[in-house]
Amino acid sequence: MSKPAPTRYRTLNWSAYNAALRERGSLTVWFDPLTPWHAVPSGKRGAQPVYSDAAIQACLTVKVLFGLPLRQTTGFVASLLKLAGLDWPVPDYSTLCRRQKTLAVQLPYRGSGGPLHLLIDSTGIKVQGEGEWHARKHGGAKRRVWRKVHLAIDEATLEVRAVEITDSSVGDAPMLPGLLSQIPDGEPIGSVTADGAYDGRACRDAVALRGAEAIIPPRRNAKPWKKDSPGARSRNEALRAMKRFGRTLWRRWSGYHRRSRVETKMNCMKLLGQKLMARDFDRQTAELQVRIAILNRFTALGIPVTQPVG
Repeated sequence: MSKPAPTRYRTLNWSAYNAALRERGSLTVWFDPLTPWHAVPSGKRGAQPVYSDAAIQACLTVKVLFGLPLRQTTGFVASLLKLAGLDWPVPDYSTLCRRQKTLAVQLPYRGSGGPLHLLIDSTGIKVQGEGEWHARKHGGAKRRVWRKVHLAIDEATLEVRAVEITDSSVGDAPMLPGLLSQIPDGEPIGSVTADGAYDGRACRDAVALRGAEAIIPPRRNAKPWKKDSPGARSRNEALRAMKRFGRTLWRRWSGYHRRSRVETKMNCMKLLGQKLMARDFDRQTAELQVRIAILNRFTALGIPVTQPVG
């Protein structure tokens, strides 16, 4: 029996999407004169910060977007401010390095206007070690270090709504409750889609407590759970459906294939760099969060609207 032909899609808003792609590469940078560039006094003893978190994040955004070292970043931002006709001071490289460690990065998002349908997955990004060609030819050395990025994106807008950064030894399942906790309690969640690595009681209970549907395939050797936990009922229903109709029909019926969109988002994140520049964990976390903020800005410019054809 031959494999079915892959589904082909047609982009319906190609003109608008094409314009959005051009805007992503635009070098025009706008600095709003109302931006709080200077920090508000904290009222605590000691030296007060000169620059606000928004100013530090703006500089780090330029650094990550263009792949610049810290010193070149300060020069680039100074030239942009001069072209914009703003006499704002520019933080030096030591200030950027120090503030990056404690920066609370703000993730911009538009919101979908209805219940969230979250797609969750994780990927790894290298911190140090040889390149892929050297590792393939000579084998990976022990000093190759990776960080793990856990993402939850909104299916409707394809914007990242929650992110967690861990080392490579942390599994996927323990991070799902933390990702859900980043969504405000008053914002409804319709469904959470993830792969079989998240098929655990803690994950399913966290989803059920938010009143959402868990679209998570049970493991191959899964057995029914006792109904003594909030997430046991939905899992047992999925298990019965798989045994009766098969995994393929269950995936098509449940919409599990939508999870591939979060994998696409991870690939977009790695297009900003296959390796992290920071060397300690806190600064690496801020660097990755700035990447996510950039991706959300790109996504807000426009996304393709497609429909299957043929």
